[in-house]
Amino acid sequence: MELLVALDPAAAVPLHTQLERALRADVRAGRLRAGARLPSTRDLAAQLGVSRGVVVEAYAQLAAEGYLTTRRGSGTRVADGLTPDPGRAPERAPHPTAPRWTFHPGQPDLAGFPRAAWLAAARRALQATSDAALAYGSPRGARTLRDALAEHLGRTRGVVAHPDQMLVTSGFQQGFALVCATLARAGASRVAVEDPGWFGHVRVLRAAGLEPVPIGVDDGGARVEELDGLGVDAVVVTPAHQAPMGGVLAPQRRARLLAWAQRTGALIVEDDYDAEYRYDREPVGALQGVAPDLVVYAGTASKVLAPALRLGWLVVPAALAGPLAEAKRDADLGTPLLDQLTLADFVARGELDRHLRRMRRRYRRRRDALLAALAEHVPQAHVRGVAAGLHAVALFADGALDEAELTSDARAVGIEVHGLALNRLRPGPPGLVLGYAAMPEPAIAAAVKRLGRLIG
Repeated sequence: MELLVALDPAAAVPLHTQLERALRADVRAGRLRAGARLPSTRDLAAQLGVSRGVVVEAYAQLAAEGYLTTRRGSGTRVADGLTPDPGRAPERAPHPTAPRWTFHPGQPDLAGFPRAAWLAAARRALQATSDAALAYGSPRGARTLRDALAEHLGRTRGVVAHPDQMLVTSGFQQGFALVCATLARAGASRVAVEDPGWFGHVRVLRAAGLEPVPIGVDDGGARVEELDGLGVDAVVVTPAHQAPMGGVLAPQRRARLLAWAQRTGALIVEDDYDAEYRYDREPVGALQGVAPDLVVYAGTASKVLAPALRLGWLVVPAALAGPLAEAKRDADLGTPLLDQLTLADFVARGELDRHLRRMRRRYRRRRDALLAALAEHVPQAHVRGVAAGLHAVALFADGALDEAELTSDARAVGIEVHGLALNRLRPGPPGLVLGYAAMPEPAIAAAVKRLGRLIG
């Protein structure tokens, strides 16, 4: 155990007094926090190159003053109950209170994370990893993970994924940011986005200096005919399950979107954020599988496993593979390798398929519970986007409710719920985006009942 202390043997002040003052100042400033364990007298004396008696005397004086406590078997620690000087220690930000019920639309059931299978995969990956592999690797990501994902995405999503045209990222957010930065460097300035759409797309685009240009959304997904004449350099779409309204991009619109990209040279970014979960319809293949040279495909482990993994992936046209790899290298030299190797083992052994089958059954029950509760307690809501995904949207007539007031009132009674206005660039009818994956069925029913009372 090391402790940063500087002593000056040439000073007129005795060494034990110097040590007392340094430790006392560290405690007062909050650098040594209550309960922090200090090195033994023998270890600290060796670190500082002084006699043990110097440390013994300093510790004894500070213990007498109430700064330190010494107990046999637990060593020397900073005493509890000490308050740092208010002028020297920064105030702690208040810790937010967790809501009792959460309708967060992007959160899966964290209790369903397959801990045992993940731990086994981590052990196998670590045992099989050579010492040399622990050095800096390719910014594109571990080849074993890119191979495993290429097979999985080709089989389950119809993606044409060559490992050399894949990039492992620290979540979708980073992957999309890298695409936006690369577009901006190439001279792009305007990018079309679905409206309503995911608010994160707009934030990342603006951070990259790109202008988001809205196109409408209906039950057939993005209204791609609105792209004509907009003069945009790219478009971001969620074709398998439109975020947040839930529509599937209609076949004729898919064809029209690809024809537009071919004709204009614009790029399509496909955010395939939760297409693995479907309940009342057949699976819809990825747009990228039809035109891999026109589409950047983006996926993430956040919805299928847990956001804490911070793992995502891009499948990109050949012309973008090099520039994106360079951008990833410049950003962070690569996503943490051991997590990548664990996911590679997890996918290759079929654990991801098994996990998805379990979670589809669980989420379908929760979707059904939400629909039943809304029908009983919020009958005025028009519910959309329920055939797939992890959330539904409850739409209301113009003027039927104040979204900001409702979400604030809901927070006050322990409910986290998001208004649809957060996802709009242009005004529209009020609505709520209700994620149902994170709560069991009884909690969903109770939360919707309380929401119904607030809506009135």
